[in-house]
Amino acid sequence: MLVKPHQLQKGDQVALISLSSGVLGEKQVLHERKLGEKRLKELGLKFIYMPNSLKGTTYLKKHPNERANDLKEAFMNPEIKAIIAAIGGDDTYRLLPFLMEDSDFIKTVQTRPKLFTGFSDTTNNHLMFYRLGMQSFYGPNFLNDLAELDVNMLEYTLNTWNHFFINPPTTNIPASQTWYEERTDFSPKAINHPRISHLDTGYQVLRGNGVIQGRLWGGCLDSLYDDLTQNRYPDQAEIIQHYQLILSPQEAQNIILFIETSEECPSPDLYAQMLDQLDQAGLLKSVRGILMGKPQNNCYVNEYQTKLLAATAKYQTPILANVNIGHAYPHTALPYGALAQINLDQSSLKILEPYFS
Repeated sequence: MLVKPHQLQKGDQVALISLSSGVLGEKQVLHERKLGEKRLKELGLKFIYMPNSLKGTTYLKKHPNERANDLKEAFMNPEIKAIIAAIGGDDTYRLLPFLMEDSDFIKTVQTRPKLFTGFSDTTNNHLMFYRLGMQSFYGPNFLNDLAELDVNMLEYTLNTWNHFFINPPTTNIPASQTWYEERTDFSPKAINHPRISHLDTGYQVLRGNGVIQGRLWGGCLDSLYDDLTQNRYPDQAEIIQHYQLILSPQEAQNIILFIETSEECPSPDLYAQMLDQLDQAGLLKSVRGILMGKPQNNCYVNEYQTKLLAATAKYQTPILANVNIGHAYPHTALPYGALAQINLDQSSLKILEPYFS
């Protein structure tokens, strides 16, 4: 069991942090920052930018130690009650040596857990917290969600934020009835312009029947693939393996795996390669079921489903698809390590325990 953070309260202070890309500090997103700040205030929250979070892409790319220091400071500061990732990126793994070798940081995470939310490359932060024994949330972030350029946040995503303030014993996670295209214009001219939206089909059962239960683990498939290969950075897999962030086949036996794809929209053949890496790691044969995130812009949705069914055919893994996580809009939040239930006959998803302590 992972230690759980406390739920948010009105008046709490939250930290905004750049753990991967440093785009939060660039001038071209200043209008988005202002919108995100406004939405935090509307939620009744105070906010603080961590010291290095606004130093821009070039500086933060060169200084992973400073990104790590921001995360340490956010945990050490008792006034900060939650930590919100600015956005994703591609090299969060570089923070691991600065964090996983720091006994004070590890002790603080384990004894004073805090709500942490984000997606995409933030996957590696989540895997770190999971290994350290703290529950985090694969959920919305600052620039993609709080800084939505429409008049309001997307309603389904707003409901996700509001759930961080309550703590029911169980939570039904409904499928969104609407999906939204990614914007092509993020300039100030796009403010108050709605995204292009479409009616959605809800959850889709690709395989299986009855009810299955397991504990949640996973993230962005692209990130997991990079963690297992030298696809992006030559030292990434070595560092990930050193800190044992990928579950062993034995650890995965009680897991419901959740996966989703990045905005890069990998080709169906690359998608199959990514799944093959998970299979070689022993994950596909071990997990109890799979939650498949909706691809951004519905990209290759049928092809991805076909590839996933093929990759798991020999295991007959139950699969629930079209889940609102990651790069497709809108966003729910999945709590790592929480006991989840998939009802494949009713196409439903439920968390069977409280989100918070």
